[in-house]
Amino acid sequence: MILGEYEYRIDQKGRVAIPAKLRKVFQDGLVLARGFDRCVLAYPLPEWQRICDRFADLPTTLDKNRRIIRFTFARAFSAELDRQGRVVLPSPLREYAGIKDVAVIAGGNKHLEIWSKELWEREKLLMDEQAWQIAEGMEWR
Repeated sequence: MILGEYEYRIDQKGRVAIPAKLRKVFQDGLVLARGFDRCVLAYPLPEWQRICDRFADLPTTLDKNRRIIRFTFARAFSAELDRQGRVVLPSPLREYAGIKDVAVIAGGNKHLEIWSKELWEREKLLMDEQAWQIAEGMEWR
C-alpha cells in the first residue's frame, strides 16, 4: 500500500523527493506518466507491467483505444531514484500538471500521484464535498 500526503519543493534540476518510507517500493525503478486529473502518476515497475499487460489486450481498431494508449504511453518516462531518494520529473510532465516549485505527493494505493500544490488543494475540496456521493455509486468486485 502506498499511503499518505507529503509536500516537497522541486529543485532547480526538476527533482522531487519521494518520501523515505515509500522509497523501497520504487528501488527497482519507476514509470512516470500523465494522470487523467492533471497530475503525474508514479508507478513501481511491477504495477506498470500489469497496466501494460491490460493495454496489450485492447483492440487498436477502435479510435478510443488508440487515443488512450497514446495518452498513457507517449509521454511516459522510465526513471530511477537517486541516492537521496529523488526522482527527476521531466518537464513535459511538470508542465502538464502545472508543477512549478512545490509538489504534493499523494498515496494512491498501488501508485503515487504528484500534484501541483494549487491543483491538489482544489482536488481535496472536491473530494471532501463529493466523497459520500462517489462512495454511494461505487461497485465493489
